[in-house]
Amino acid sequence: MRLRLAAALLLLGFGAGAQELRGHGGPVRALAVLPDGLASAGFDQAVILWDPERAQARRVIRWHGGAVNALAALPGGGLASAGEDGRIALWPPGGAAQPMRVLEGHRAPVAALAAGPDGMLGSAGWDGMVRLWSADGTARVLEGHQGPVNGIAWTGTRWASAGYDGTVRTWDGQGGQVLAEFGLPQHALLALPGGGLAAGGADGIVRLIGDDGAVREWAAGNRPVVALATGGGRLAAASLGGSVTLWSLAEGRLLATLEGPGLPVWSVAFAMDGRMLWTGGQDRVVRRWDASTGNPLGPLAPVAEEALPAGADAEGARVFGACRACHALAPDSGPMAGPSLHGIFGRRMGSLPGYPYSPRLARGDITWTPETVADLFTRGPDVVTPGTTMPVQRLGDPAAMAALIRFLEVATAGRPVR
Repeated sequence: MRLRLAAALLLLGFGAGAQELRGHGGPVRALAVLPDGLASAGFDQAVILWDPERAQARRVIRWHGGAVNALAALPGGGLASAGEDGRIALWPPGGAAQPMRVLEGHRAPVAALAAGPDGMLGSAGWDGMVRLWSADGTARVLEGHQGPVNGIAWTGTRWASAGYDGTVRTWDGQGGQVLAEFGLPQHALLALPGGGLAAGGADGIVRLIGDDGAVREWAAGNRPVVALATGGGRLAAASLGGSVTLWSLAEGRLLATLEGPGLPVWSVAFAMDGRMLWTGGQDRVVRRWDASTGNPLGPLAPVAEEALPAGADAEGARVFGACRACHALAPDSGPMAGPSLHGIFGRRMGSLPGYPYSPRLARGDITWTPETVADLFTRGPDVVTPGTTMPVQRLGDPAAMAALIRFLEVATAGRPVR
């Protein structure tokens, strides 16, 4: 019986796999550590607020009109998000259906955000502009980059930006100046503890830039470095080649190369104590690692045992792993980002009592059947139910779709477990 339960737990994404947060329908482009958990954002147009200890989504926000490229934690536990639609949304702690404030002005996608002093927020856009937003929503526009601006940082004394033009610029009340120029695109920028900056280049080099413009170079790989993070005296550099390298800031020594991502890694973030590292990448998964060793971590807290329902399809259980971060199968589960799927077949869309559906789903013009569920994930929620806050998920493999439907027919019916 114990071996059977263990197998079921692995199929449902529990056990060793619970260090992985699955719920995004596209690559995970940005991460932000919050006082009560973690936020992630992706090419699926969604922002997900996570309870990492339970490996569950607290809330899924789908408000932006395109990929969400950037997140920034705000003072007091709030969050800023921005992306392809050029808009910046400010969210209260815990999220909401609509942002507290929307900042508009960029004429192209926003690539990066950074919190500054006195409630300020900096944004870097592919329109070539840097914007510094005051707490009242007004902005100072900084011009100088020749092409898209990919990174922005507050050093503690001044703002800095990095762009496709290969320059790292600093800005003060008198205007901007070129701090360093490298002749090839810079894709990420990070303020370092104690002063200085780190820039991630298209050549796979991390460049540490002192306040005087002096540069040290660390070879992180042969593919562009697209994300940087610092914590616990370490720096993490993520690349489109799938590698994540960990460096000692004091010694400039390579400590570890994370094994396992294997795909472009778009985002990295250290936990507040610097002991753990989060990564997000092309495979739509958020993973966590021991920052001192580079090894993957298991669950922060034990996950309740859940066995495979009698007669349930094992392959379908594996496919369902991407859904379980937001949806429970039992009727008495705790609050999650999505409604419980218990008894879904034959149920009208948007009709589960007590769940705050988006206006689109609340219309209730679809009855869930094996055919309508398959259609939802074949064409995608953004096509079948435009305006929904669901992350965009598509399943193009007919065999996997059939297995998922077989699993749901059993697992959502409330049958006894083995």
